[in-house]
Amino acid sequence: MKTTVQLSFMVLLLMFPQFVETIYSPALPHIAQSYHVTDTQALLTISTYFIAFALGVIWWGIQSDYIGRRKAMLWGLTTYMIASIIALLAPTFEWVLAARILAAFGIAVGSVITQTMMRDLYTGVELSKVFSIMGIALSISPVIGLLLGGITVSAFGHVGIFALLAFLALLLVTKAFYQLPETKQTQDKISAQAIVQLAKKMYTDRTIWRYALLVMSYNVLLFSYYSFAPFIFESNGYNASIYGYSGIVLALGSFAGSYFNKRCINKGITSNRLILGAAVFALINSLLVYLLLNSMWFLLPVLLVVASFGIAIPNILSQALVTYKTSVGSAGALFGLLYYILIGIGLYSSSLLSNLGWVLLLFSSIATVLAFTLPKQQN
Repeated sequence: MKTTVQLSFMVLLLMFPQFVETIYSPALPHIAQSYHVTDTQALLTISTYFIAFALGVIWWGIQSDYIGRRKAMLWGLTTYMIASIIALLAPTFEWVLAARILAAFGIAVGSVITQTMMRDLYTGVELSKVFSIMGIALSISPVIGLLLGGITVSAFGHVGIFALLAFLALLLVTKAFYQLPETKQTQDKISAQAIVQLAKKMYTDRTIWRYALLVMSYNVLLFSYYSFAPFIFESNGYNASIYGYSGIVLALGSFAGSYFNKRCINKGITSNRLILGAAVFALINSLLVYLLLNSMWFLLPVLLVVASFGIAIPNILSQALVTYKTSVGSAGALFGLLYYILIGIGLYSSSLLSNLGWVLLLFSSIATVLAFTLPKQQN
């Protein structure tokens, strides 16, 4: 079951949610202009996206325990494709916003079910290594997304973005139908009562909250760049295609962080030590971003902030659910619901600060405090 082809496709499915968000990012100023809305209103398409994504995580995660991983993935990808078509034909900004909400709900399968499938197939240190490999793969998605998004927006506007996303979703649905395996190892279905009990246990678990807040903090560090940078570039006289090339900077940072993480795991360095080191590293470089924000040199410490993301996230995800190995699909869904709601709240809060430097300092500080409070690692 653990063939290279299947693992590669699952990596692709995990990359897709991040890819579709970064390819969309260069279109934000164009959407604001085309629909005559403010920059803050345009940013709502990102913050509400994550709230809807959270709802999709819980829905598809639980469905994966009922109907299987494969069927849930197919239905979610199809939902995303339909939403992209609606966005393509949207006559008003409200329709775009609604389509983005539906799209987020659908594409959540790429995150929660792929992670669940990985937990079906791997455990312990092997799981940490797989997530680290996925971290390296994820470093490719920002550069592809931003470059392709910038070029597409420059040539075809936001309409081109939505058309491209619908086409890519169709390709993924087709490929999943023919190649995606079923990894659910039992036919048992978790009851509604069991889900409620599991939710009660998880949401009163302080460790789960720490890991969820860590995931939130690092994602706000990453996605606040996608929110603020298009307007920073525009204010400095650079168009969407130039902003798209900044994806190379982010990809280098993410790849460097993920590669460093993989090396450290192979040397036996614990996940919690890596999480703490990444948090301190992010805090230092967030301060540099704040100091350099008036020049384009701010991209250099941004690269290093993204590197900290590449180090921390694989370790957080591999450790968060080690005590919830039964009904892993539902546990992953409940965990995802929590941290994606937190991400949406965090991104909404970041939009109110209106300064990338302040946002990075705030959330890297939160990550550092949380990293110091993690319990002793379990394997």
